[in-house]
Amino acid sequence: MAETRASIYRQFEEAVRAGRLVAMATALTGPAIGAKMLIWPDGKVSGSLGEPALDAAVRERAASCFAALRPERLTVSTAAGPVELFIDVQPPPPRLWIVGAVHIAAALVTYAHTLGFYTIVIDPRTAFVTSERFPHADELIPRWPDVVFAEAVLDENACVVVLTHDEKIDNPALAMALRSPARYIGALGSRRTHAKRVAALKALGLEDAQIARIHAPVGLDIGARRPEEIALAIMAEIVAVMNGKMK
Repeated sequence: MAETRASIYRQFEEAVRAGRLVAMATALTGPAIGAKMLIWPDGKVSGSLGEPALDAAVRERAASCFAALRPERLTVSTAAGPVELFIDVQPPPPRLWIVGAVHIAAALVTYAHTLGFYTIVIDPRTAFVTSERFPHADELIPRWPDVVFAEAVLDENACVVVLTHDEKIDNPALAMALRSPARYIGALGSRRTHAKRVAALKALGLEDAQIARIHAPVGLDIGARRPEEIALAIMAEIVAVMNGKMK
């Protein structure tokens, strides 16, 4: 048992260090008190809580824990009596993927950094996505965003904002993001622009339920006009979604 727990702790530490979303379930009471099991978002598990019913209960509850990115304590009835379990979710730092190296993006990176986000700015227009314009971004990627997203991990801790106003850049990027479990997806543009975008995304094979995930027009309605104000409205909306105050 000691070796098994040591292995679980090691896997847990490796996942956290690598920035991978993972959860550890622990039996707080019952015959197997102290038993641990790791759970990943794809359903993979390592270890056991000592009884199939407990393992199954954790697998079932883990999905909601991952979606909320919050720990949870629960009680499961077993033949030996009720057993208390604790599911500890360890999300990596949230990542903000910004498509479009525009003025709004520069302010958005500033706000996101203040809130602990890892920031990535993507734009195939190499003249825009430069370290001179974005010295504070964690990553600058001068490539087409849909290609980047095809290679990246857009998980439950990822937020995506598209800002270019260029449908050749924005729409393929949105199509990729909408097929992922990214926690927040927002797109700049008027309601008329978004109506055209919806038609284009349907032509790319997206379903209504997927397209409905887009926050558009992006950002909370605070009467924003300047790039800095629009960035603030976007960041406020992201925080509201991350904190479960809106979908």
